[in-house]
Amino acid sequence: MKVCSVSYLNSIPFVYGLENSGIEVDLSLEIPSVCGQKLLNNEVDIALLPVTVIPTLDYADVVSPYCISSDGAVETVCLFSEVPLEQIDTILLDYHSRTSNALVQLLSKHFWKIQPNFKTSDVDFESNIKSNTAGVIIGDRAYNYRDNFPYVYDLSEEWKKFSGLPFVFACWVSNKPLDLSFKKAFSSALQYGISNLDLALSEKSDAFDTQIDKMKYLTEVINYDLTDEKRKSMQMFLDLIS
Repeated sequence: MKVCSVSYLNSIPFVYGLENSGIEVDLSLEIPSVCGQKLLNNEVDIALLPVTVIPTLDYADVVSPYCISSDGAVETVCLFSEVPLEQIDTILLDYHSRTSNALVQLLSKHFWKIQPNFKTSDVDFESNIKSNTAGVIIGDRAYNYRDNFPYVYDLSEEWKKFSGLPFVFACWVSNKPLDLSFKKAFSSALQYGISNLDLALSEKSDAFDTQIDKMKYLTEVINYDLTDEKRKSMQMFLDLIS
């Protein structure tokens, strides 16, 4: 079974579990936007899929009760700006992302009540965040920009203010029917990684050059359980962007 996971710090427990629990999968790691494209292109069977991509699949099955989510501030998905919201006229969208880009557009329309121009970006777009041009930066690298701008809007925290709900960034989705026995084994592998977070971090955290307090981030900021409340939040998000 070909599986694609996100190549960020927050997926360490999942990757560790898939590599060490005994399940046999062909695992690749990509930025979220590429992870989603691989599932769309049928290059993999299961992906840690950005939520925004789910409605674009001909067949989509959420195969595991685990996800990447946060209940309030997530610290690594932010809108960075030199001016307050009402003065922003352009927002650069992070090429790493699909879901966070959709979220900033949703918040602009429904919560912040602003109408900026949204522009796609490419490598090194961060240097263009200046004056009235703000930018979405996601992932571990976002943390390194937190002290560079006077205005930092945490998109998960803003969603919580808007909806009262946690936000789900990605969940495990297959693009074809899978045997129930494999689903159970797959979820057990993910649970193995979550339950052995100390081991996962000791083995894999050196690959991530970031100022984040990694243990605190993975235990207090990121949530992994796909609860009913989070499923409700996912549906609300998808309804608002449809």
